[in-house]
Amino acid sequence: MTSSTTNDVPTASTRAQECFDRPAAVTRSLLGYGPLAGAVYLTSGLIQAQTRDGFDLTRHDLSLLANGPLGWIQITTLVVAGLMTVAAAVGMRRALDDGLAGTWGPGLLAGYGLALVVAGVFVADPMAGFPLGTPDGPPSEPSLSGLLHMAAGGVGFACLVATTFVVARRFARERRAGWAWASRAVGLVVLGGFLGVATGWTSSWAVLGLWVGVVAGWAWIAAVAVLLYRRTPHPRS
Repeated sequence: MTSSTTNDVPTASTRAQECFDRPAAVTRSLLGYGPLAGAVYLTSGLIQAQTRDGFDLTRHDLSLLANGPLGWIQITTLVVAGLMTVAAAVGMRRALDDGLAGTWGPGLLAGYGLALVVAGVFVADPMAGFPLGTPDGPPSEPSLSGLLHMAAGGVGFACLVATTFVVARRFARERRAGWAWASRAVGLVVLGGFLGVATGWTSSWAVLGLWVGVVAGWAWIAAVAVLLYRRTPHPRS
């Protein structure tokens, strides 16, 4: 009897396991990839931009870094950042339980992540003097890889813009007016930055606009991921 009674008493480790919320831990872990994806993409891109001969931040977008002997670094960056974004989208889906934002928002964000992966697989054509020795201006005959890269970029930015507006609607319903308006503003900035380059405007202002859009998009993903992370209950609470 004594032995049986002793075995029925829960130990400290058993009680700790019972109090641990594994689904919440998984959700928070996945959301953590939101800020990390943008940090990896921007940090890697800026370091390469400062170390690759002939690359000019005022004339070239980061996609061109995928060309040349060291192009594998940017290719890897795009693929890794894209997969991290998909992971963050899964975390968003788990944190936003239902409704339009809970379904379409994460789905569109995952689309943006997958587009980054595709953009890494299909390399942009050399142009505007990069890599060194490339004629100035756009490529005279775009390759299939270059066209698919542009298509992936268009789809990706469209998904990101749509994500901001879908999630903004959720914020508005939650009476988070600041978050709602900020999300819409970021969506417009991202859209404007991409259209400036996609329409063939290759001036420094167009490249700067693209940079602003890219940074704003990553900052928004990070901010929303952190917000949802904090709203998700701590696994041991």
